[in-house]
Amino acid sequence: MTKPPLEVADIIRAAGKGFIQRQRSWLTDLHRKVLFAIEHCRTAALGGHRDRCSECGHIVAISFNSCRNRHCPRCLGNARRKWLSARQRELLNVPYVHLVFTLPHRLAPLVLNNKKLLYSLLFRASSATLLEIAAEPKHLGAEIGFFSVLHSWGQNLMFHPHVHCVIPAGGLSPDHNAWIHPRYRFFLPRGVLSEVFRGKFIDGLEQAYRRGELSLPRQLRPLADERTFRALLRDVHQHRWVVDVKRPFASPQFVLKYLAHYTHRVAISNQRLISLSEGKVTFRWKDYKDGSKHKPMTLTVDEFLRRFLLHTLPLRFVRIRFFGFMANRRRTTMLSLCKNLIGGKVQETATTEETAETAPTWLCPLCRGRMVVIERFTAWQLFLQTLMEKNLVDTS
Repeated sequence: MTKPPLEVADIIRAAGKGFIQRQRSWLTDLHRKVLFAIEHCRTAALGGHRDRCSECGHIVAISFNSCRNRHCPRCLGNARRKWLSARQRELLNVPYVHLVFTLPHRLAPLVLNNKKLLYSLLFRASSATLLEIAAEPKHLGAEIGFFSVLHSWGQNLMFHPHVHCVIPAGGLSPDHNAWIHPRYRFFLPRGVLSEVFRGKFIDGLEQAYRRGELSLPRQLRPLADERTFRALLRDVHQHRWVVDVKRPFASPQFVLKYLAHYTHRVAISNQRLISLSEGKVTFRWKDYKDGSKHKPMTLTVDEFLRRFLLHTLPLRFVRIRFFGFMANRRRTTMLSLCKNLIGGKVQETATTEETAETAPTWLCPLCRGRMVVIERFTAWQLFLQTLMEKNLVDTS
């Protein structure tokens, strides 16, 4: 893939210091660390390494290290490839469905100020809804397995928390002796999912309020009054809670291609950036309210970076989670059982011969062999080497 003409790192290098000075009243240490990591990603400030091809012996020039920050648009490719490789080996020979659980916009300020608590509640409420409805005999009567991915952004970078759930269509019978296929075209009834999800999230939110776990700064301070908080709950209860149940995937193999667009993503990719000029950033976005048309949007640098940082994840927060028979402690055993009950083998693509642990992250530009690190350099070593090169140039 060719390098995009503009990257988030370029915007931070050009305007990051001024942004931090102007917005220091609300920026946290985590925000500053994210900005620093992206700004210095693949620069001498993070050190570097030299690689050699394990096949032909070709040695490349020093490469600068990646920041590996999970908010960096440049550092997610390797993690995505390894994760998808592992998922390839777990595919079942059944259709897959995709559901999206979205929180009402009215709750966005509360979630934004209580990310760790309410993101976790979003995972619990959506997963419990799916497991509960699927287990009812009138709907499916089976134990399902799935994984969920948290997203907090819309195409315009505004705060829009929701989870994407990818589920094999069907599940294990209660006695684990048979695979039960769905009876509905869209796997589970959307209306029922919406109502149960709403009830579970509001109940969890009310319990968190009673335990005094909610942070209510500045504009949320009125919610400290119980009557005001209950008015909010009544308001969001009256709104329609969106659970989008999409059509099943064409084949299990198509799942991986589809998932590449949803896992290991940040709020905006570098490919969507158009220009940085006169203190303003222009990027492409898809307007779903206008027939999904692609349009340009222009924001001031401060507003662009503010929206970008809205989606900073809490420290060590896990945004991809597994549930049901795909839960981490059960996945290996239960997926083997599912494959035996379903029968047939999933046709693997050529790229899946490599496991998640052995998949190469960089191939030789000459023979496509695996590149291995043969030497590492600290930022200070690179700095000294640069000085030496300059001195050599000056004295020649």
